[in-house]
Amino acid sequence: MLSKKMEKAFNDQIKWEYFSAYLYLSLSAYFQGLGLPGFANWMDVQFQEEQFHARKMFDYVLEKGGKVQLQGFDAPQHTWKSPLAAFEFALKHEYVVTKRINDLVDLAQKEKDHASAIFLQWYVTEQVEEEANFGDTVNKLKLVGDGGGLFMLDRELATRVFTPPAAA
Repeated sequence: MLSKKMEKAFNDQIKWEYFSAYLYLSLSAYFQGLGLPGFANWMDVQFQEEQFHARKMFDYVLEKGGKVQLQGFDAPQHTWKSPLAAFEFALKHEYVVTKRINDLVDLAQKEKDHASAIFLQWYVTEQVEEEANFGDTVNKLKLVGDGGGLFMLDRELATRVFTPPAAA
């Protein structure tokens, strides 16, 4: 059984994960509008991943006998100065997500909720990957600038696909 504090924290994070999905869908639309379908695809895959993250947490709360209370959120940003600015914005967003996940782990430990602490380790590992993926693309964008390399990077990003993790 989840403590009320853990239940509330998980519900807040579920909201944040769905907001993240919506943000990446907004970024996908932004890149589509720029004529960069590969960038749009990359963000669409990120949208799918965030939905998966939210649903995994949603299911966990229910499995632990908690109550899921979905919450609304504000509209995400929808314009950026450049593809680089958009990816830098998304990387900063992932830093916030990492802090939130770490705070959840800290709460689970404080509440002596070992099951939740173990469950959250998947998210801790996932955030290392998320920050690396965004950081890698930010670095590539800095290298290619706004020239023809942008279109080569667009083709590379078009190859990303969403593959749900195998069930444990």
